[in-house]
Amino acid sequence: MDGRTENKMAIDQVDDDGNSPTVADEKPKLEKKQHVDINHNISAAIQNPLAHLTKEQLLKEVDAFAQGTGMEDTLTLLRKGALIAQNHDFESIPELDEADLEALRYEREHKWRQTKGLYMTIVLCSIGAAVQGWDQTGANGANLSFPKEFGINPAAGTPNFERNQWLLGLVNGSPHISAPFLGCWLSDPINNYVGRRGTIFFSAIFCIFPVLCQAFCQNWEQLFVCRLLLGIGWGCKASIIPVFAAENSPHYIRGGLVMSWQMYTAMGIMLGFAANLVFYRVGDLAWRFQLASAFLPAVPLAAFIYCCPESPRWYMKKGRVGDAYKSLCRLRKTPLQAARDLYYMHAQLEVEATLVKRTSNYLKRFTELFTVPRNRRATLASFIVMMSQQMCGINIISYYSSSVFSSAGASALAALFFSFGFGAINFIFAFPAVKLIDQFGRRSLLLATFPLMAVMLIATAMCFYVPESSNAHLGLIAFFIYLFSICYSPGAGPVPFTYSAEVFPLSHREVGMSWAVASINFWGFILSLTYFRIAAAFTVKGAFGFYAGLNVLCWFLIFFFVPETKKRTLEELDYVFGVPTRTFIRHQIRKAAPYFVRRYFMFDKTARLEPLYHLDHVDSS
Repeated sequence: MDGRTENKMAIDQVDDDGNSPTVADEKPKLEKKQHVDINHNISAAIQNPLAHLTKEQLLKEVDAFAQGTGMEDTLTLLRKGALIAQNHDFESIPELDEADLEALRYEREHKWRQTKGLYMTIVLCSIGAAVQGWDQTGANGANLSFPKEFGINPAAGTPNFERNQWLLGLVNGSPHISAPFLGCWLSDPINNYVGRRGTIFFSAIFCIFPVLCQAFCQNWEQLFVCRLLLGIGWGCKASIIPVFAAENSPHYIRGGLVMSWQMYTAMGIMLGFAANLVFYRVGDLAWRFQLASAFLPAVPLAAFIYCCPESPRWYMKKGRVGDAYKSLCRLRKTPLQAARDLYYMHAQLEVEATLVKRTSNYLKRFTELFTVPRNRRATLASFIVMMSQQMCGINIISYYSSSVFSSAGASALAALFFSFGFGAINFIFAFPAVKLIDQFGRRSLLLATFPLMAVMLIATAMCFYVPESSNAHLGLIAFFIYLFSICYSPGAGPVPFTYSAEVFPLSHREVGMSWAVASINFWGFILSLTYFRIAAAFTVKGAFGFYAGLNVLCWFLIFFFVPETKKRTLEELDYVFGVPTRTFIRHQIRKAAPYFVRRYFMFDKTARLEPLYHLDHVDSS
């Protein structure tokens, strides 16, 4: 009986509250051989499923795996790869020759020197993110003109201005209606039949033609329909591109690679503002070009997506192990590294299968997001980070910065220039997150930046009290909005999509990411719809104060419900989200909060945070 068989025996003893009397009673006997229940990980251990196998057992299982999957021709590599996956101290493995050791040393010392196939995948897919950012800022500039042409002028004092404020919010936010209620949920069944690449191609089509059609609309109803169709592409694309990038990336730089999604979104925002300025001189037709220009980034996405290797994990899910290995060979530097990742992936997926049986029943998989404890914790965490990205108020600035600057006294052209500055800063300050997100972690970046964003929004609100006749009035407002963008770019910007793409098990990754993207688009629609009414009720400065309060609320939710995911393989995160919520909250109150106060309020540099999670080690016996 091997270690994984005993794992099943141990799992059966744990109840829904995380209590394990039977395992506890037998702890002296099973301490070295029992495995962790990834639904109720009360020990907070992160376990290597190969750690407790003897070399003889491991190699026997590798032989059976190779024979059962038709991989006999790669058996030598698989054996070496399995030994490396079991014991990360590869220098002590006698089966490795000098060429093998050199390749592994190179990987350790040059983490960012990856294959062209991997970087092509990341860059090409991230270009798709630019569509959404460009469209948001295209609408931002178009808001200065098309509402008047279509008879929905939201300016106070104009006929039906209260009704028009709701209609303008509805038109701007319409992609956020179809994305969470249709586009996101289409990604799962499409993925099932045509894979990650086919789903991305499908979404790219909906990011090209509806966008172009916006230029020919003759009333707000037609524009509303075009933007609804665009939302299908938005939702489907956002649900799968971060997952595709996460599944193809090595775990030690996964955060930095996947966050390129947000970096390209920021680039799209900047380019959209640039297009607004370019087309401003066109006059009455400017808004048509501003909205339609957002189709450009989707063209290379549709044209070249099939040049990228398919996700090896999608192949594994379909039982196509040989194809998964070929894909990994394009994504990793050497066949040895591909074999290592393949077998470790297989071993972790075997353990994951004890969590919940894979099923093609869409409704059952969705239900299990909330009924299976490990899934439920990931669902809650992804919901919080996605909601927080919207509640921080960033899309109010993305959609309505030109209106905000106009309300502060700027001319239409000046408002567009100030908005371009916001877009440029948002893009430039996204770059540091490429390194920071894997160095400091996703959770740490969120906890560090949300309080700063709240302060900047309050400062922006206070600047509206500076007399408008003063030269400092507009400059101060722009200055603090820019500082808000600087704080947002490495934290609430890149983290939510990266985080949500990681946290779900392979069996539920598509439907889980659909849930996460539906959440962010739903809250984006709420913000887009309500901004003008909130600003009318609270005034613009009151609206900024309101969003500052939401930033504080988001900080507390992240502190108590969002675990760290950095430098863990996607399968190891099963153990992280296996820790009961009450255990995590107890650790935050008893350990993390005192450490936070001592380190950052009392400036005690000797303060140390006792870790909640601990790594399981290879049995050396």
